[in-house]
Amino acid sequence: MATTEQSSSTYGKTGPETGNGGAAFAHRRPPTNLFRVDFLLRLLLLASSVSALVVLVTSNQSRDFRTGLPPPLAVVSRAAKFQHVPAFIYLLAALCVSSLYSFVTMFASFFSISSPSPSTRILFLLILCDALMAGVMASAMGSAGSIAYLGLRGNSHANWLKICNTYGKFCRHVGSSVGVSLFATVVLVQLVVLSSYSLYRRTL
Repeated sequence: MATTEQSSSTYGKTGPETGNGGAAFAHRRPPTNLFRVDFLLRLLLLASSVSALVVLVTSNQSRDFRTGLPPPLAVVSRAAKFQHVPAFIYLLAALCVSSLYSFVTMFASFFSISSPSPSTRILFLLILCDALMAGVMASAMGSAGSIAYLGLRGNSHANWLKICNTYGKFCRHVGSSVGVSLFATVVLVQLVVLSSYSLYRRTL
C-alpha cells in the first residue's frame, strides 16, 4: 500500500516538470537571421572595392621637365603610373579579388535571407573566407599605404625624395584608393564579427 502511494506521489511530481520542459521547448525562439545586414555590408564592400579599384587604375600623370640641353632634348616627359610600383600592383590584385568575392558571396547572403534558420556550415565558411579576405586586404592596403606615405613625405635618412609636390594628381588618386581600401577592410572585419555573433547565438 505504501509503495503504491509513493509511486503515485512520484508520478504526480514528474508530471509538471515534464510539462514545464515542453512549454520551455515550445516557447524557444529560432536563431536570429542577420543576413539582411550581411547582404547590405557585402553590397557596401562591393561598392568600396570597385571604387578603390577605379581610382587606382586612373592614377596616371605625366610631367615635362626642362633639362637645360638644346632641342630636342630641352624637355623630357616623365610619367608616374601605378604599374611602376609593385605595392600598388598588389593592391590592385587584392581589390580585384575583393570585388569578385563580394559579388559571389552576395548571392549566398541573398538566398539565406528568406531562410528562418540559416545553415551553420554557411556561417562557418563565411567566417573563414571573410577573415582570409580581410587579411589580404589589410596587407595590400598597408604596403601601398607605406609607399604612398614615402611619396608624400619622403625619407631624408635614406635620401628618398618626395614626389607628391610634383605629381599631385597621382598621389591624390593613390591616397584616395588606399583610404577606400581601408574602409573595405573594416567592412570585412564587421562581416566576420556579424557571422561569428550569428553562430554564437545558436549555442544559447
